[in-house]
Amino acid sequence: MRLDLAVVIVSWNVRALVLDAIRTVRDDLAASGLTFEIWVVDNASSDGSADAIREAFADVHLLALDENIGFAAGNNCALRALGFNDQPNPDGPRAVYLLNPDTRTCPGATRRLFDTLMEAPKAGMVGARLEYADGTFQHSAFAFPGLAQLAIDLYPFDRLPPRLFGRLYDSRLNGRYPRAKYAGDQPFEVGHPLGATMLIRREAIERTGLFDATFYMYVEEVDWALRVHRAGYKIYCEPRAVVVHLAGQSTKQVRAASLLNLWKSRYRLFGKHWPRWKVALARLIIRGGARLQGRRVGQREELAEAWRAVGRL
Repeated sequence: MRLDLAVVIVSWNVRALVLDAIRTVRDDLAASGLTFEIWVVDNASSDGSADAIREAFADVHLLALDENIGFAAGNNCALRALGFNDQPNPDGPRAVYLLNPDTRTCPGATRRLFDTLMEAPKAGMVGARLEYADGTFQHSAFAFPGLAQLAIDLYPFDRLPPRLFGRLYDSRLNGRYPRAKYAGDQPFEVGHPLGATMLIRREAIERTGLFDATFYMYVEEVDWALRVHRAGYKIYCEPRAVVVHLAGQSTKQVRAASLLNLWKSRYRLFGKHWPRWKVALARLIIRGGARLQGRRVGQREELAEAWRAVGRL
């Protein structure tokens, strides 16, 4: 029987979280009426994640790697195992759901995402409405990045009066969508969903290719969404599909290295998709902002050196 959906989770050293992510999405899918498989790529975890997954979920397809190859390449391993290579795969799953290991799926979320993808005109990708563990709001989708977002991210706008800074932070200038859209009952078009939940139509994968694995970590979902968008597909956030996202549980283990990886990936994204004049302006904004951030972290020398390294990129 042809699969409706293949779920892919890439994990690194978050054993308890990935077990919870698998359990909640599997329980949700079991009640959905969809045919599905769950694939987990373990990026050489040292906390016993692979053995725990084998013991708890005999029906999960586990790819236990010998080295940490990153998020993008890890997802590509599973996608290739599912038959997404250089040729069209008409027998492959109708859609693939890329899910972070630090998520908990709320009942009905996965079916809602699948139905929106299949029913929305020209939909190529859709993401869920995300919440933090305490139920508070989390931005789940963003406009494609621009120079204004760089400036807001790097410069001390947080010294503005709190109400004014809050309005600036949540504005479209900073790539955010109005909170009222997340409270609605209709999918809305976005630039890209946060990479924690990305459900992608099979044909969109075949037309745009897999993740660009030169992005070791960060913004790989932005790059793919840009390619999906340029291929003529629309990208949505579905506010009726709710997923709890604990956010950054793997990357916080190596904060300074993660900071440097983030800005390396951002530079690569800009160079790949922006005109040269815009990359030059971005470079000036980042260099000045990195110097300011390095001063702001004070005595935390590891972080200060990471910011100095960002400025030298």
